[in-house]
Amino acid sequence: MNSATATSIETSNGSASVSRRSGHDVTQNKPNNRTNGNGNGTATTTTPKKPGQKYRHVAAVHKQTRPSCLSHDSDAAPSFIGFRNLMVIVLVVGNLRLMLENIQKYGVLICVRCHDYSRQDIYLGLLLYFLIPCHLLAAYLIELAAAQQARGSLKRVNDSPSGGPSEQERKRFHKTWVVVAWAHLFNITLALVLTTWVVYFKIHHPLIGTLTEMHAIAVWLKTASYAFTNRDLRHAYLHPVEGERELVPELYTQCPYPQNITFSNLVYFWWAPTLVYQPVYPRTDKIRWVFVAKRVGEIFGLSVFMWVASAQYAAPVLRNSLDKIASLDLMSILERLLKLSTISLVIWLAGFFALFQSFLNALAEVLRFGDRSFYDDWWNSESLGAYWRTWNKPVYTYFKRHLYMPMIGRGWSPQAASFVVFLVSAILHEILVGVPTHNIIGKFTYPKS
Repeated sequence: MNSATATSIETSNGSASVSRRSGHDVTQNKPNNRTNGNGNGTATTTTPKKPGQKYRHVAAVHKQTRPSCLSHDSDAAPSFIGFRNLMVIVLVVGNLRLMLENIQKYGVLICVRCHDYSRQDIYLGLLLYFLIPCHLLAAYLIELAAAQQARGSLKRVNDSPSGGPSEQERKRFHKTWVVVAWAHLFNITLALVLTTWVVYFKIHHPLIGTLTEMHAIAVWLKTASYAFTNRDLRHAYLHPVEGERELVPELYTQCPYPQNITFSNLVYFWWAPTLVYQPVYPRTDKIRWVFVAKRVGEIFGLSVFMWVASAQYAAPVLRNSLDKIASLDLMSILERLLKLSTISLVIWLAGFFALFQSFLNALAEVLRFGDRSFYDDWWNSESLGAYWRTWNKPVYTYFKRHLYMPMIGRGWSPQAASFVVFLVSAILHEILVGVPTHNIIGKFTYPKS
């Protein structure tokens, strides 16, 4: 044996051995005589592996010109999902720190048994809840009388030699609409004024007052829509010669006028999660009670969350801001506003989800109401106008149908019509917020009873 080093390596399966002698590699393949699991003695020979690639340290890494991922001349925009997840983590951790700091500073301010509402607030709130729908019943009686008059008018038109409405019938229809319109106006105005007066002077708890006032405004808007829609349907019913019936949506043929003037039809509209009246709505096939239970759970959980956030975080900031506002300490006022803006945004988002996603979807599921486009992706709005059109679609579609488009049809400019819509919406929102909080004139005071 010479002085050269000899090395022999045998693999574990015995398929090959590599001998290195004097700097030369020799690979010897050996058959694999391991039998398979059939026990028949058949030998299976594996394919020998290829030798490893040489020159592993010379592979070209930089083969072309490429910009950095975040450069403006990059071909494709990178995904920022990781940064989004990081921001969520930072937001959660930051708010947890603020929660701990709040508890260390103020302690636990949540008190289940503590409340500031009286029995009078509860009794009046319940009384108004059952009295407000009576104005819908009055609207039904008004439309029922108008439908009876329309049937008589149509019979007279059909019996006339011309087969169309005479000038006298046109005047009679106009007079009937004027009487019906004034009756509806008195009815809905009485409903809103009476509720507003009771809430402002007799109900002192803001939550009870807000729920009552919201119910009154919703019934006020629904009653107006009920009157306007049936007026147009009645006009198409009495003027078939002029082609008015062709303008009625095909969906309404399932319940044509005046067959829609029924008490059950009105009760469904009262509960339906919409402000716009239609004789027929798209309906789902069945009620998914598991879906309803999930939405009810979301409503309960978010309501508790908003209550805790308001009592534990928002209330102390507001109380500590009073002396700063009194002394006109601008820097301290700005600091308090920024501190309050965070918790206000969180409470607003929770309230939005509880109302538009959880409550309206649960109500729609129970009523088998099919169109559940209560909002769009307002969080991606590129302008303030787009935000107002997408975050509250029931109110937007209502004013577009019953105020904006009729004004455009009468020759108003889009700017003037938009201003009127904004003004009416602002007044209703002021009533909804200012009356229950007794803050219409800009001063938070309870009126003397």
